[in-house]
Amino acid sequence: MKQDILNRADIINILQHFYAKLLKDDITKDIFKDLDMEAHIPVIADFWSMVLLGDMNYKGNPFEKHIPLGLKKVHFSCWLQHFKASIDHFHIGENAELAKQRADSIAFIFQSKLPNI
Repeated sequence: MKQDILNRADIINILQHFYAKLLKDDITKDIFKDLDMEAHIPVIADFWSMVLLGDMNYKGNPFEKHIPLGLKKVHFSCWLQHFKASIDHFHIGENAELAKQRADSIAFIFQSKLPNI
């Protein structure tokens, strides 16, 4: 039975599933293929733990890291689709819904700020 996102381990599980999907998708695989997942996933887990659980371990500016990637609307659509599907695959509940809402907000903000999108 599915439960809500309750802890960092839940977030890491979602992220591993999510990035596996991105690496197989023709639209996104080239963007993420050279990313060191062992180093990246803990950082992103810190971010989502801050957003969903109130943990304050995340340090950084996520927007700045995305500027050089040359992202387009299609990348954000794909990212959102896989992220939400990864959450839904494992979880249901208030934090799961909050994660999807925040992902929508982040995608919107990034798209409005990124050049040439």
